[in-house]
Amino acid sequence: MLTFIAILFLLAVLMVFRMPIAFAMGLVGFFGLAAQLGLRPALAVLERTFYDTSSSFILVAIPLFILMAELLTAGDVTRRAIIACQSWIGHVKGGLAMATVGASVLLAALVGSSTASTAAMSASAFPEMRRHNYSDRLAAAVVSVGGTLAVVVPPSIVLVVYGVLTETSIGKLFIAGIVPGLLTAAGLAVVIKVIAHTTDQAPRGARFEAKKALLDSRHVIPMAMLMVAVIGAIYAGIASPSEAAALGVMGSLIIVLFQRSLSFAAFNQSVSGAIRATVMIVTIVACSAIFANYLAFTRITQNMLEFVATTDLPPAAIMGIIILALLVMGMFMDQLAILSLAMPLAFPIAMALEYNPVWFGIVVTKTVEIGLLTPPLGLNAYVAAAQTGVPLRTIFRGILPFLGMELIVLLLLICFPQVTLFLPDFMTR
Repeated sequence: MLTFIAILFLLAVLMVFRMPIAFAMGLVGFFGLAAQLGLRPALAVLERTFYDTSSSFILVAIPLFILMAELLTAGDVTRRAIIACQSWIGHVKGGLAMATVGASVLLAALVGSSTASTAAMSASAFPEMRRHNYSDRLAAAVVSVGGTLAVVVPPSIVLVVYGVLTETSIGKLFIAGIVPGLLTAAGLAVVIKVIAHTTDQAPRGARFEAKKALLDSRHVIPMAMLMVAVIGAIYAGIASPSEAAALGVMGSLIIVLFQRSLSFAAFNQSVSGAIRATVMIVTIVACSAIFANYLAFTRITQNMLEFVATTDLPPAAIMGIIILALLVMGMFMDQLAILSLAMPLAFPIAMALEYNPVWFGIVVTKTVEIGLLTPPLGLNAYVAAAQTGVPLRTIFRGILPFLGMELIVLLLLICFPQVTLFLPDFMTR
């Protein structure tokens, strides 16, 4: 136990000194294995774990989904999505903010990363809302909370990583994320509507013109059809997530070439960005496996399971403790880092309590999403502040109403698992 405490202390020290979470977990996992088994066995475990994890076929989906996102983003889809959504609902009071949420749903289906989505929306949607006299508090809050949709809306990279770490069906996770993602977007729109009608933070936009709305939508419709094709192929069982990702890359390349919105330099940047992101994610997954191996050899996981089996706490209380821990971690860390740290312990506990792994994955990702908004150190608020220049205190004040809505959606997902599971259940019929 003293060795385990020392290993945790070393992990905390490395994180305080800003060592990347993947390397910190890999190092402490290796040091723990060396202390537990000796140097040579630890090296053998390190070699085997890294090879087995990084050569997993399902990881092929990660670079393909990221490349699809990079290609469509480089093709100016983000700005066009905002313009299209604004043309349809921008004329109502608060419509531009709701259009930003709609564009965030489309962007979530592209980038798969909450912080990246927030940065993109801050750069494109925030100036548009400011130009239409929206308050900085509401505009910055909307781009912050809209960015969190990328955590749940498929094809989410967070769900892929969760599926790899826990050996859960990624296809079912993607399908399970559809309803919670749309439910969250609808909740955000309701909060915006209430704010628009009770305060002066959201003015009415220009009058609706059907011809202009149709014209602005022509570039976004192919992308929306591609998203439906990718998710539909997985849902219908026609393609695995990796095959659907390959279909998405081919479709996105055809779209941007047909629209003539992708230069050769932008294509090179897209491929380079996909490679960098993939290497980071695979490293996190592999180093998390090393840390999980250390936990297994020290019987920490087994001891936790035995505690859960013998404790008088009801399963709901244990689930509440897990959710609270994830919320706290979300104040300080990126979503992938949270998964890699928490799942080696939290997932076996959830399975011992006989929770559905797909439902648990959606609840975990939704909880991580909320943590990215929680004061005092919600990462999305920091990203929005850096991009927009709006003070953090102002952004957090604007986020609070949305935070209440996010917690309501989380409670709905916990209390009514079928909200998450009814679509995946149809896949098996």
